[in-house]
Amino acid sequence: MKFEDFGLSNTLLAAIKKLGLVTPTQIQEKSIPPIMKGQDVVGESATGSGKTLAFGCGIADHLEKDGGLQSLILTPTRELAEQVKGALQNFAPELKVMAVYGGVSINPQIHDLERSHVVVATPGRLLDHLQRGTINTSKISILVLDEADRMFDMGFIDDVQKIIKNCPKKRQTLFFSATITPRVKDLAKRHMHDPVIVAAKRHVDPSKLKQEYYDIPRNMKLSLLAHLLEHENRGLVMVFCNTRRTTDFVVKNLKANKVSAIAIHGGLSQNKRTDTINSFNNGKVGVLVCTDVAARGLHIDDVSHVYNYELPKDSKDYVHRIGRTARAGEEGKVINLLSNADHDNFSRILRDNVFKIEKIERPYLKQIGAITERPRGSHSQRPRRGRWLSTT
Repeated sequence: MKFEDFGLSNTLLAAIKKLGLVTPTQIQEKSIPPIMKGQDVVGESATGSGKTLAFGCGIADHLEKDGGLQSLILTPTRELAEQVKGALQNFAPELKVMAVYGGVSINPQIHDLERSHVVVATPGRLLDHLQRGTINTSKISILVLDEADRMFDMGFIDDVQKIIKNCPKKRQTLFFSATITPRVKDLAKRHMHDPVIVAAKRHVDPSKLKQEYYDIPRNMKLSLLAHLLEHENRGLVMVFCNTRRTTDFVVKNLKANKVSAIAIHGGLSQNKRTDTINSFNNGKVGVLVCTDVAARGLHIDDVSHVYNYELPKDSKDYVHRIGRTARAGEEGKVINLLSNADHDNFSRILRDNVFKIEKIERPYLKQIGAITERPRGSHSQRPRRGRWLSTT
């Protein structure tokens, strides 16, 4: 099947061709036909599977240039809002698309809302605009909930339901989710009309993805990570941590040991987070150390290695993390650094998934320079040699 088979406009087909897209992905092939017919759709697909183009086709071909605000897309994170905005501008350059999220001044948003056809928003800031009366949702004809399961995980669902109730009942509603959980199904039952359920296969190809783990004391994790980053033949690398504090600790110490690394987590300003993603995607920085805010939603290509510095409690988050590599037929590698604190989470991951994760013997590790908490009154951040590192 080709994009020409979906009955898309010539303008949209030209935009898709310009992006170099030829063959639809599985989620696009299954969801675009009912979307173009105006049906409600619930789509299950992993990050990076092409769902933005799927719902973007309906928006690009069904909205009127002079109709004001006609489409609302809700996303769980600011980064995803910006990413979706950028993608839609490529599909439909004639439409005015804006991203709305917190952490930045609200006044420019109020001004731009008056001229927008499509708003991509995080729930909290969108609800703020509704309460202020600075957004008019009376003409919304296409409502999209992107990463619906993540909305529940992040506690946004009450805000989401308030927003949905402020949209016209006569509309097309599209939910896309990495997993169609019972809560997502219940939400669809409440707010959708006879939705078409589609799903793209989600699996890890064992022939393309190699998974390994090391058993190591916690205070030696950073030395092992630095050693592996130095000796692995790698491209772009993502290192996952469970907390902001650990993320900052790892980045600070990798930099001190001459590893080009950068951090992303929810504690950074929006401009900093945007610059970080751009630097990583453009290859200016080779190692992205992050919390799970970067595991979902963000489109990041060409990741050769995923390191789990800490293992997540939820086995689904592990699947999302490792799905960052071995894409588009390329090979990838996942390396898990396990201390005693990770064993329960590791057992849960193995119980919930059929993965072959090979144990690797620890290499000889040299002690490396450490930057710990800066002493009061000190302006020095020189590494201290001759000690193992720990975040505790």
